[in-house]
Amino acid sequence: MQQHAFSRRHFARLATTGAALAAFPSLLARTPTAAPILLNSNENPYGPSPAAMSAIQDCMGQIFRYPDDPEISLAETIAASHGVTTSEVLLANGSSDVLRLAAFLASGKKIVTANPTFESLWHHARGSEIVKVPLDAAYAHDLPKMLEAAKDAALVYICNPNNPTATITPRAAIRAFLDAVSPSTTVLVDEAYHHYATSRDYESVAPLIRTKPNLIVARTFSKIYALAGLRCGYALAQKAMIERLAAHQAFNVMNLFALVAARASLEDTEHVAKSRQKNSDTREWLIGELKRDGYQTLPSEANFVMIDVRSEVKPMIAAMRERGVRVGRLFPAMPAHMRLTIGLPEEMRRFVEVFKAFGVR
Repeated sequence: MQQHAFSRRHFARLATTGAALAAFPSLLARTPTAAPILLNSNENPYGPSPAAMSAIQDCMGQIFRYPDDPEISLAETIAASHGVTTSEVLLANGSSDVLRLAAFLASGKKIVTANPTFESLWHHARGSEIVKVPLDAAYAHDLPKMLEAAKDAALVYICNPNNPTATITPRAAIRAFLDAVSPSTTVLVDEAYHHYATSRDYESVAPLIRTKPNLIVARTFSKIYALAGLRCGYALAQKAMIERLAAHQAFNVMNLFALVAARASLEDTEHVAKSRQKNSDTREWLIGELKRDGYQTLPSEANFVMIDVRSEVKPMIAAMRERGVRVGRLFPAMPAHMRLTIGLPEEMRRFVEVFKAFGVR
């Protein structure tokens, strides 16, 4: 790989004056004709379960029908997997649909979130006061401070594992928070990355809906199940809460292909295990490569990492895009960190090649 004589500090100074791109004509060449490497949306690069693909093919002849029966079948499968009834399951157009519905119920009222965290809910909270509580020193949700802020809040949003940091908030802290928060405050726990978390300090709060009427748990098929393009997810909550959410949702929000693919995915536990292991192996390799050059990452319990790039990340995001490598967007609360999806091994090797060109030499 070509070596460069200029330092990262020099690059950062140039970036602030808008001269960074001009300073590195060879480094920041235009995107090659090959398709860009997409490491910006936390997708599963290994694709869906073969069973999901077969289910889609098998139902092609039924696309003229409304998907009522497949909808019932998926809800029953989800309910059985969680030990709940179908009245405690809400199918959704991706878990973002659940976030949107929860935000709608809290419109015009106070909503408490961490910062940084997944921002979708903020954008749907029309007229609401959004209180953003910084993460604690361990990059977990600062639940004591969020509890204080939630005294008169309609909704608290917890993303665990958290996006964009890939860190977890310990199970004991979440349990204590759920016990202490007012029953009149809805708590939405987003578990989009649940299947990647292996830490002993992590647990799903889905079983707690039995005793917590104010708890909603959001899940998605977009991550480890690799069905992001089909938009399918669901919520778990007590019946009364599900009815409140459903009252503002359209009929048949999941299409036929999404329904059958999601159901088949739930039954293919081997594909989930393989995806998790491949992600873990590649993530550990990447972290080792970054450490070799002195770069640190936050502890990751997901299919992405947050890298401390030691200077403003925004110019680097743009520059890497010019080289055909797309990484996560800027998160203003952490302007010197880059969120990076764990892709295929060959994609990560290409990322390292481009990324290291920015390093101190």
